[in-house]
Amino acid sequence: MTITQLQYVLAVAEYQNFTLAAEKSFVTQPTLSMQVQKLEDELDILLFDRSKKPIGITEVGKKIVAQAKNIVNEAGRIKDIVDQDKGYIGGDFILGIIPTVMPTLLPMFLKTFITKYPKVNLIIREHGTEDLISNIIEGHLDAGIAATPLEIELIKERPLYYEPFVGYVPKSHRLRNAKTLDPDDLDISDILLLRDGHCFRDGVINLCNSPKNKNTEHFQLQSGSFETLVSLANEGMGMTLLPYLNTLELDTNKQQNLKYFNKPSPAREISLIYHKSELKIQITEALRDVISGIVRGAIAFQDVKIISPLSKK
Repeated sequence: MTITQLQYVLAVAEYQNFTLAAEKSFVTQPTLSMQVQKLEDELDILLFDRSKKPIGITEVGKKIVAQAKNIVNEAGRIKDIVDQDKGYIGGDFILGIIPTVMPTLLPMFLKTFITKYPKVNLIIREHGTEDLISNIIEGHLDAGIAATPLEIELIKERPLYYEPFVGYVPKSHRLRNAKTLDPDDLDISDILLLRDGHCFRDGVINLCNSPKNKNTEHFQLQSGSFETLVSLANEGMGMTLLPYLNTLELDTNKQQNLKYFNKPSPAREISLIYHKSELKIQITEALRDVISGIVRGAIAFQDVKIISPLSKK
């Protein structure tokens, strides 16, 4: 039994297809199939039911797959221990970032990080929160950046910064003359929202979750980008809320439509999240230090109230 064989078994279990598992493992299909067969022969069991499409996992196979995940993770941990002992920070590191954070945060830290840690091959992927979590748990991502708290058993959360919500209120809106905003001022029926699936949308809905805002049986516009929401607001379709970092790139005319909340400002917590096994923790810590140091200079707000990104049923 080898670690490589167990990795191949995990690939087949995940993709339920030998050809696709081989492709994802960067080997030929005959090579992968032969190694899985050798392991089955050694254990004198069948791990997979090849008569089914997609390929099924036998009952004993499910138990072996669960144990194989632990073994493969621990094998990776051995290399991490050696790297940490040598003070080595390098190698592939796959980072997932949620869509409402990627456009503003990535340009702020990427150049600094790759300059400071040239031996790290940083691979960045955009994922929604649910996909990000599942990919971390399954080992496809080394870490992620998401709005927290998430309260996931296998996930550790390390806050990076707290980003206030900012109102974007066009001239025609009822709150235009307000000097500052209060959550009680908001009416969910005239707030332009990101489409369903974005955690920032859930945060806005939670912020508006007061008795006077229970009625949501109104016309609502939903979009996948903050830029579209701002454009719709300018057309008189309502107001919207933006994360603070998104307001920094608005032109002067649009900046005049921004209104800040009374303190404590409602804010979202943005954290670096990773598996509790802490694989590649030395790179994770280096990433956290760089991001925290840079964002600390961009967000001066101290008195904030964290709004949960979790949907309230």
